[in-house]
Order: sequence, then structure tokens, then C-alpha cells
Amino acid sequence: MPFIGLGLHVLVALFFAVHVVRTGQQNYWLFILFSFPLLGSIVYFLTIYLPNSRLERQARKVVAGAVKALDPTRELREARAAHDYTPTAANRMRLAAALLDVGQAEEAAATYEALLNGPFAGDHEIRLGAARAGLACGRAAQAVQHLQAIRLADPGFRPEPVALLLARALADSDRHDEARTEFQAAVGQFGSFEARAEFAIWAARRGDRPLATRLHEELDHAMKRWSRHTHELHAPLLRRLREAYAGLQAPT
Repeated sequence: MPFIGLGLHVLVALFFAVHVVRTGQQNYWLFILFSFPLLGSIVYFLTIYLPNSRLERQARKVVAGAVKALDPTRELREARAAHDYTPTAANRMRLAAALLDVGQAEEAAATYEALLNGPFAGDHEIRLGAARAGLACGRAAQAVQHLQAIRLADPGFRPEPVALLLARALADSDRHDEARTEFQAAVGQFGSFEARAEFAIWAARRGDRPLATRLHEELDHAMKRWSRHTHELHAPLLRRLREAYAGLQAPT
């Protein structure tokens, strides 16, 4: 029996070791996991795995959504005040994200681009933000360049957001064959609701009724199990989805 327990601890450590490698964590975590199979796994779970898990992210989104509903510009005010007081790169990133969140995409794009012109030119998070802001400003070609640069430098960096944003940017650049390929790859690799919804939005806007209908059925089936909070978390995406299907159904 002790051997069985030890084997289980090692299996758990192996699971987290794979997570270390896939997510690019520091290599010392491998030493901790295999030197202290049980304790190391517990520490890794609490400090790395749980804070980055979907459950934790969902909880944070619920709280953030509630705060935003009560005071939509609070984060922007706080981010601008923090930046004015201490104009560090981190505070500029926070300000850019807050600007983009309230629809001030032009200023957000300018802020991100200014960061990329400095010592943080190779920061993938800043470049991803610049791509989001560029797409929101109608600069799809610029967004494509940013996203392709990220993928070339580090294919493992936030692969799903990069893939979906790249597919949308390609579509807005009228590169629809490439966009379809990106959407299909994202759905096949990640299989998430967001990937299918973005693909469905593209299909509806393109007038691809068979594909749009099939994806709509899949999304409806998934949403039947959703809670109210899950619907609220996906509200912007669902709104875009409804608008796309309304256009598909409109008489020509």
C-alpha cells in the first residue's frame, strides 16, 4: 500500500511537471516537484496551477464584471491616476488596457505602440494588447503583423487568444481563406465556446449559412448548461453573435 501511495504522488508530480514545461514555468519547479512529490505538488497547485486555472479565472471575471457594472469607468480612473503618479511601463499597460475596455481604442493603441517603441519592444503581452487595440481601430493589417510576430517569436504564448485574434484580423483584412484556416485550427485545437462562437460570427458575416447553422446548433447545445453568471461573462461575445446572425437572416 505505501508503494501505491508513493506511485500516486509521483503521477501527480508528473502531471504538474508537464504543466511546468507546457506553460514555460521556471525549471526549478521540476526539482521541487520530484524532490518533494507530495509537498511540492501541493505548493505548485496553490501558487501556480490554481491561480491560472479556468475556475480561478471565472471567479475573477465574475467579481470584475460586478464592479464594472456598478462603475464602468472606475478602472480607467484608477489606472490613469496610477500612471500620472508613477508612469512606469506596468502602469502604462494598465492604462492602455483600461482605455481599450471602455472603447477608447485610438488612445489605447497609441499607448501600446509607444510602449513597443521602448525597451519593451519584445514584450508579447504588450504586443497582444497593441493587436487588440489596432483591430478595434480598424487597423487589421497592423494587428496581423503584431500577432504573427508573437507567434514567430514564441508559439506557446497564449495560443488560443493569439489564434482567434489573428483569425479575426485576417478576416477584417479580407484574407478570408487564411481566416477560415485559423478558425478551423483554433476550433480543432482548443474546442472552446469562444473559438466556435468566433468561427460562427465569421461564417454568418460571410453568408456561409450551412456552417453558421451547424455552429449555432453546437453553441445552443453548450449554452443550455450555462448558469446566469456564465451568460453574463460571455455577454459581449453573445451580443456580437446575435448581431452576426441577425445579418445572416436579414432579407437581401
